Amino acid sequence: MSNASFIPVFAHRGASAYALENSLKAFEKALELGADGIELDIQLSKEGTPVVYHDPQLSRLVGSNKLVNECTIAELQNFKLGKPWRRLFSSYRIPTFHAVLAWANRHQLPLNIELKSTILDNKDALIDMLHGLILPKGSHFSSFHYELLEVVKRYAPQYETALIATKKLKWDLICDYKAIDSVHMHKRYYKPRYLEACVASAKSCRFYAIDGNEKFLTNPHPSVIGWITDFPDKVLTVQHRQ
Repeated sequence: MSNASFIPVFAHRGASAYALENSLKAFEKALELGADGIELDIQLSKEGTPVVYHDPQLSRLVGSNKLVNECTIAELQNFKLGKPWRRLFSSYRIPTFHAVLAWANRHQLPLNIELKSTILDNKDALIDMLHGLILPKGSHFSSFHYELLEVVKRYAPQYETALIATKKLKWDLICDYKAIDSVHMHKRYYKPRYLEACVASAKSCRFYAIDGNEKFLTNPHPSVIGWITDFPDKVLTVQHRQ
């Protein structure tokens, strides 16, 4: 059997190809499809309560021009989510991180917790979130913001941290990023230069925007420890697990 069978498949914002992103329904669908883990996004409410939502602003799924961190948790949980023509009758709501965590711990489904930009303005809330935090085995934190991963490593060093690569990343200096264990990359970075940079710096890597059609899925590079996809069922099928 291909080495691909050993690469965990994380459902991006849940099984977001089949249900609204970052919703409990999307997470439950990912579990049903056999995903090895869930990728989700954390923003903060006005009070500093962590909620599961991708964008810093509410316009795309709520239709409001407000920012997430301008709203109280009560306001956020009252919003109906969805595309404009479906929103009025939607049952989707913004879940709190604690509600999703309780669900994940119940099913022992690992989480890839992406820390988003609103947390930069309230690192104390992140520290509070990390205090006594118990995650399913195999869970980890990721972010575009290295300083947030430094906070994680300081206050919850038992958890893996992953920096999400951008054009600004200095690949020849990855070993100097002491607060990270791995790098998360868009699949366009699946090239020898970037893979070898990870090996040279003793960092593992995961790739996102995977759709199940990539040729490298059947013979992955040894440094790869995860795929992040909207279509967990398709990637699992490639790995002959469905």
